Amino acid sequence: MPELPEVEVSRMGISPHLTGQTIQSIVVRQPKLRWAVPQDLQTLVGEKVLTVSRRAKYLIIETKKGSAIVHLGMSGSLRVLDTVIEPNKHDHVDLVLANGKVLRYNDPRRFGAWLFALPNEVHQVLTNIGPEPLTEDFDAGYLQFKSKAKRVAIKQFIMDNKVVVGVGNIYANEALFSARIHPQTAAGILSKAQFEALVQEIKSVLTIAIKQGGTTLKDFNQADGKPGYFAQELQVYGKAGEPCPVCRATIAQAKIGQRNTFFCNHCQK
Repeated sequence: MPELPEVEVSRMGISPHLTGQTIQSIVVRQPKLRWAVPQDLQTLVGEKVLTVSRRAKYLIIETKKGSAIVHLGMSGSLRVLDTVIEPNKHDHVDLVLANGKVLRYNDPRRFGAWLFALPNEVHQVLTNIGPEPLTEDFDAGYLQFKSKAKRVAIKQFIMDNKVVVGVGNIYANEALFSARIHPQTAAGILSKAQFEALVQEIKSVLTIAIKQGGTTLKDFNQADGKPGYFAQELQVYGKAGEPCPVCRATIAQAKIGQRNTFFCNHCQK
């Protein structure tokens, strides 16, 4: 599913096309996504898009009268197209602009969402979540404090949105490998130096993934339809049975928190 880098790449792709443009209409072809698409979205018709921002894995399209909040779910994607292009089977929502363009939301599995928030309202999906990983609020001191006495595996810990948002499965695997930390290690026993290395690698791997356009494994494509190229940079994710790129030992695989986890028992302690 799209993770933070893919959502940020989507934001970067659509923002220049939406910002400053007037919303002419909102066409909802499928009213039942992960949640019912609220009728309140129609409040935005006739309004100018002020900003397109991101919080966690949600995109926020803001106007003076409120915001559309979009989640891509497991297989959702956004494309900016000409309005004359006919919708396909899984094109569920169109945000039609007055300039002849349309922001089209495609979601075969329908696990995504379109929500509405009033001005200055923090929608419930954005409450009780941790800091953004690429901000100064996310540092080793913070992570060590949050992990105190925690016995949960460090991989599960950094994937908890209440701890930090947007560190999904692919990037958790890659960051832990680069930091040389075994993913099954209890979060509460890591040293300050290990947390410093882990925070640095989380920030690094996410930053590189954004620059590479995200990771295309199955469903994700950028807003222009092109694939993300970070898959070429993966060191351990999806490489069980292959040689470790550092020590040449065999990369292992296990389930941690019901998620596939890839690691090197020799490099990661």
